[in-house]
Amino acid sequence: MSETTLWAELLAYGTGIGLSPVHIAVLLLLLLGPQPLRRGGWFVAGWVVTTMLTATLLVTVGHTLVLDMSHGSHHRTGLDLAAGGALIAIGGRELLHSLSEGAEPPSWTASIDRFVAMPLPLLLLLGSVGEVASPDDLVLFAKSASVVLAAQAPTWQELVALLAFTLGASLLLLAPLVAVMIGREKVVPWLEQGKQILFARSGLVVGGVSLGLGIYLGWQGVSGLRLI
Repeated sequence: MSETTLWAELLAYGTGIGLSPVHIAVLLLLLLGPQPLRRGGWFVAGWVVTTMLTATLLVTVGHTLVLDMSHGSHHRTGLDLAAGGALIAIGGRELLHSLSEGAEPPSWTASIDRFVAMPLPLLLLLGSVGEVASPDDLVLFAKSASVVLAAQAPTWQELVALLAFTLGASLLLLAPLVAVMIGREKVVPWLEQGKQILFARSGLVVGGVSLGLGIYLGWQGVSGLRLI
């Protein structure tokens, strides 16, 4: 696998994980509420730490089990087919729900205010659990780990790859936090508008990205079958 392909795949999978409408909505509400930098900063830090630890754990387990993740191997082909099928199912479901509900906001928006009002430690815990418990995120974490394993790079290069993946998965949360740090009053209208768009169109965005990644992984799996 070329370095360009490695970084492109890590960026794609990281972006897929970062497109978590619930986490983004929670962050926007935290940044619009009291103590925005403290509460929003801890929330983003929790996301970054959870992402890095989960990816590192999966890569470590992969090394321990001596998994062969080269293209065409049984392990990678099976993961590609399973991940592709799961993401296609998730993407199709999200698109169908979004089209059937029309302009109605997703069901999770009804309880988002109560979630934001929780004590910060509980909020961070539930945020981390929600990130790793999401089926589509687990699939993307597993694929990201397999890409790093397939590169067969030295340990320090694997660490750099995991840091890059974590950064890619965190950009959609880091961007509004940094904007508030620069000038909160100037970006408040943008945060409000972003929240409204997220509530109205999150299903279409998440469904489209999941479907696209699922088709790509399915194609990778089918290509791998021909090499076995």
